[in-house]
Amino acid sequence: MTVFSAVSPRSHRMRARAHLVPIVLSGTVAVSAVALVAYLLWPTWGVGGANAPDKLPMSVGGTLFNVPMAAIRMKIQRHSGPQERIDLDFLYPSLEPPGAPKHVTADTVDEAMQPIDRIFLSIAAHHEALAPEQRISTIYPRYLDQAAAMPEDGLTMRMFRSETPYGSEDLFSGANPVLTARCTRDAATPGMCLSERRVDGADLTFRFPRSWLSQWREVASAMDRLTLQLRGPRG
Repeated sequence: MTVFSAVSPRSHRMRARAHLVPIVLSGTVAVSAVALVAYLLWPTWGVGGANAPDKLPMSVGGTLFNVPMAAIRMKIQRHSGPQERIDLDFLYPSLEPPGAPKHVTADTVDEAMQPIDRIFLSIAAHHEALAPEQRISTIYPRYLDQAAAMPEDGLTMRMFRSETPYGSEDLFSGANPVLTARCTRDAATPGMCLSERRVDGADLTFRFPRSWLSQWREVASAMDRLTLQLRGPRG
């Protein structure tokens, strides 16, 4: 009995340790598995959230355009897919989308009135309306003064008669590169020009300051480049 009593506690401890080893190993494996799952599922985004795409694919009049998000002027238009119209602006001459507008207060409104430094562009479905080229060749001649100013640096100006719907405007035309623009005259506000072109199911209307006509070739080339940049893949 004495020998049995001396050996019994040690064998109990050995058996307890033998049972403890698989429990410890199982716990270690479980903790490792939990750590691995937590690592794989841990969010990888930053505090500011995922970045918005730089460009959005948009369809206007069944014509695909790739539009820089930062160039879209109206928040409601900042989504991909079909749209009836989109309004954009681009810095000139870089043609980069403008940055976020500065906050203007009553004290800084005068400082905010800076010269226009961008080209404005509206893209709208034309729904088979008269094409800009047809308007130039068939509608405008009815209202133009017969006299045309002598070309200046390759750009010709013709005035609209005062009693016509375009009475406060002039029509400018140039070639190489091609430019046709209808421009208001300088008055209380600086004159602005409008130049249109058709791309498949959409009409593109560019607007820019009349004063830029002193460099009309650069402006015409900029509008050509913007048109190419915005066009999506064509089948």
